[in-house]
Amino acid sequence: MLKTVHLAVYDTFSDWEAGHATAHINRALWHREPGTWQVKTVAISAEPITSMGGMRVLPDLALEDLKPADSAMLILPGLDTEHHPEALAAFARKAREFLAAGVPVAAICGATFGLAQEGLLDDRRHTSNAAEYLGYTGYSGGEHFVEAPAATDGDLITATGTRPVDFAREIFARLDIYEPHVLDAWYRLYGNNDPAGFYALLEYEQQRAAATR
Repeated sequence: MLKTVHLAVYDTFSDWEAGHATAHINRALWHREPGTWQVKTVAISAEPITSMGGMRVLPDLALEDLKPADSAMLILPGLDTEHHPEALAAFARKAREFLAAGVPVAAICGATFGLAQEGLLDDRRHTSNAAEYLGYTGYSGGEHFVEAPAATDGDLITATGTRPVDFAREIFARLDIYEPHVLDAWYRLYGNNDPAGFYALLEYEQQRAAATR
């Protein structure tokens, strides 16, 4: 059965922050079960969205039509929080709905600010750009903040905006897209720029191809 990961898009969304995650979810190479995953975009309305990098995106569906039962995960990239508070709040409310239904949510950079405002970080282990950054929301979860590139607490993944590769690794692990040794090789390549990771992935793909002949 095809599983769908939904990517939130809103004007000024940080297109690079979810890029590693969405590209490798959508690309079947190295997947435990190739052909299982797809990515769809969701926005407040069906109107075109322009990312911070100037990419124009036509959303696949409107936020009001997104149901947790139809999704494997909701990914929330950062955005210009000061100028688009309505998008931040709307998707934070949807994140609450997802978490209540037991469907994972992954938020990075400015999106974590919205989750803090919504009270979703008050009792969950989390990270963000800085503890002081989230402190501006007035939230009550400061004691659960961790100094880490990315953090997972049950169905919630959070990350600092400067570490999209770590963010992607947490997403892949939560969705169980790769076998553990494949995920390790993926991170060695993309996170550590270690050529050994590439050769480990190449060997894995060659072995799998040979097994199907």
